[in-house]
Amino acid sequence: MENCWNILVATEQEQLKLGAALAKFVLPRLVIYLTGDLGAGKTTLSRGILTGFGYQGKVKSPTYTLVEPYEFETFIIYHFDLYRLVDPEELELLGIRDYFHDTSIVLIEWPTKGQPLLPEPDIRIDIKMLTQGRQLCLTAHSLKGQQILQQLCA
Repeated sequence: MENCWNILVATEQEQLKLGAALAKFVLPRLVIYLTGDLGAGKTTLSRGILTGFGYQGKVKSPTYTLVEPYEFETFIIYHFDLYRLVDPEELELLGIRDYFHDTSIVLIEWPTKGQPLLPEPDIRIDIKMLTQGRQLCLTAHSLKGQQILQQLCA
């Protein structure tokens, strides 16, 4: 099922716009992994997704809190940043399974630090820093993810 769509963004603004465009097709009960080096723009893309849903508040990386919830009328977005996670078992104490439900969209930065306790993603977005801009590889890992990315990249 792995289809990768490569998208080049030249600026942070373009990355925000891509996140907002992705939000048009994202539905609850979806898991998105965000990977890339420090400073690659994982939180920037998350901010774009949230603003695409109409969120107007400040979006910060939940590096120290591990998760930041954003409540909307009919769903909730959980934004995880697992960079500082020492042991995946910490997620058990956090009640990780409770975050994946019918009305949630879950964005996870640094997902490898939470394995094997995290579910497979519907979409994985790998962000690579270039001399100028970023290259994003969007990969579908489920039928739902594939449908979303086909709509986004059409």
